[in-house]
Amino acid sequence: MSEIGNTNFFSEVWTILLNNYPTFIQGTITTLIISITATVLGFFLGLLVAISRGNKIVNIISTIYISIFRGTPMMVQAMVIFYGTSMLIPNFKWSNIPNGSIIAGILVVTINTGAYMSETIRSGIQSLDKGQFEASKSLGFTRWQTMTTIILPQAIRNVIPAIGNELIVNIKDTSVLNVIAVTELFFVSSGVAGATYKVFQTFTITSAIYLFLTTLSAIILQYVERKMDKTKSGKTSLPASQTHTKQIVDVEKKHY
Repeated sequence: MSEIGNTNFFSEVWTILLNNYPTFIQGTITTLIISITATVLGFFLGLLVAISRGNKIVNIISTIYISIFRGTPMMVQAMVIFYGTSMLIPNFKWSNIPNGSIIAGILVVTINTGAYMSETIRSGIQSLDKGQFEASKSLGFTRWQTMTTIILPQAIRNVIPAIGNELIVNIKDTSVLNVIAVTELFFVSSGVAGATYKVFQTFTITSAIYLFLTTLSAIILQYVERKMDKTKSGKTSLPASQTHTKQIVDVEKKHY
């Protein structure tokens, strides 16, 4: 009986997949578009917040932003942003914009990702030798020149694993956007399950797709990390302190 039950289960899964694969593909594409776009935009938003925290007012604003978006669920943020903007802006509706729900989803995930990435990048900056700031200042570099030419290239390299992890998290977290009718993988899977009355079979397919996407992303990111580690280790055999001094001198030569 168990063998018959297993056979029926897998045949049902296969039937659902064959009959609905265009729907699953479309949902997967939407999930990837949102997660990749939002991770990239969130990285730049987090980068801007991290390097802008130089005075008291900016620090207060940044702290409030980070506290709100790290301290509340993304599902709640999606509801507030999607319906709140329609209430605050007269005659504005996301439904009036082509692919409005997808754009809203990208906005939600971007702002959420930016809050996490800003702290990640800030930690990457703080992990660097503070002597580099002093050395660049003594050479006449402005704060902006120091950050863009000396500090950020090192800090970003240090936080590449965290950026990769954020992408993997976003691939899974796009599922919460179903509350604002974004047609991502979870949303379309719910539609298929409702139409076929085969919830377990349908979400077995959905789970397999999510697992494939996150595993593939992890493999690609591990490859990128290994390539960057080889590049980093192959650049110089000098001690760290001498390497940092050499970087600053090299940058100074470019500017003068």
